[in-house]
Amino acid sequence: METAVWIDDKQIEATDFKNEQVQLAGTENKINKISFSFKVNSEEYHDVAVLLYKNDFEVRVPDLNLEFPATIHNYATDRTDLYQEGQIADYYLELIEKTN
Repeated sequence: METAVWIDDKQIEATDFKNEQVQLAGTENKINKISFSFKVNSEEYHDVAVLLYKNDFEVRVPDLNLEFPATIHNYATDRTDLYQEGQIADYYLELIEKTN
């Protein structure tokens, strides 16, 4: 099942979506952390790379009524040759809510 995740103005069709509340170190406060997988093809690669490089996002998950500022907590991809035409990569991304 896919879940629509918006990172700034970019909609991503996420699979294996997980939402959790994690304890903020040294406090009793909890913050949002989401993780998911998605596909990126060589045509989208540049735009996705530029977006993720910012590492300062507004995240929305409309189906769960979630919205929060976030940064990358963990990131992985199975390919490094997306600059070559016709390639498709599996990305894994964890985003964590920013605190002041």
